[in-house]
Amino acid sequence: MFRLRYVLPLVAVLAAGTILYVKICTAERQTIGDGVPASLRVSMDEGIDHAVWDGLLKKYVDGRGMVNYAAWKDSVADRGALKAYLASLSKADPKKNASRAGRLAFWINAYNALTIHGILEKYPTASIKDHVSYFGGYNIWKDLLLPVGDEKYSLHAMEHEVLRKMSEPRIHFAIVCASIGCPRLLAEAYTPQKLEQQLEVNTRAFFADRAKFNYDVGSRTLYVSPILDWFPEDFGRDQAELQTAIAPYLPDQASRELAASGSARLSYLDYDWNLNEQ
Repeated sequence: MFRLRYVLPLVAVLAAGTILYVKICTAERQTIGDGVPASLRVSMDEGIDHAVWDGLLKKYVDGRGMVNYAAWKDSVADRGALKAYLASLSKADPKKNASRAGRLAFWINAYNALTIHGILEKYPTASIKDHVSYFGGYNIWKDLLLPVGDEKYSLHAMEHEVLRKMSEPRIHFAIVCASIGCPRLLAEAYTPQKLEQQLEVNTRAFFADRAKFNYDVGSRTLYVSPILDWFPEDFGRDQAELQTAIAPYLPDQASRELAASGSARLSYLDYDWNLNEQ
């Protein structure tokens, strides 16, 4: 009886805490747009128009991939245009036949556009990391959702459950988490027709940035972005395969030195989580 007297209040407190936790998590989640009936869904190749997104990128993103968040935030029309574009992506049906290039372009654009929307909702802000809670609060990577087909996709799901499973390591130089340490945000939408060229250009730009890659000849050391450390399996089974995978995109001197020496030591640079803001 003595034990029951103390156990019951404890159970009540735990139950109340669970309910509060669920309410907090549910309240923080944000879904952009609505689901589209299966009969109205289209292929990612033919039925999705990225022109609005392309125009917004050209307007607010410079050649370095830095974003004018302040001006974008101030424009009610352009914030609305971004939300409308994201809602239009819900028309896509992942089950309908589409080319690999069409699917890659779709999900890269979806990831980048949803990230920008999430930042604009919180702007002004210093870093996306300020909106990532691991203890029940809002997590921008998991609680910002976009309906596509029969599922709602978070940024985390787009990256890890869709894009990384498509065996294209260059996605890591195309998707941008609103940080300076990320690859540059390309100032145009990815399209199936231009995808190969766009991935090639942005990957080369990534390794041409000394904040993300450098090569010390004397010590034969490749100083690389920690992105390559976070996703090593996407670039090969070991460091030798990783070096082979990135070699075609390195600046000429580093590429020649690496080819001559056969291998180099890897050292990982610090990651800059500050906002990629103009």
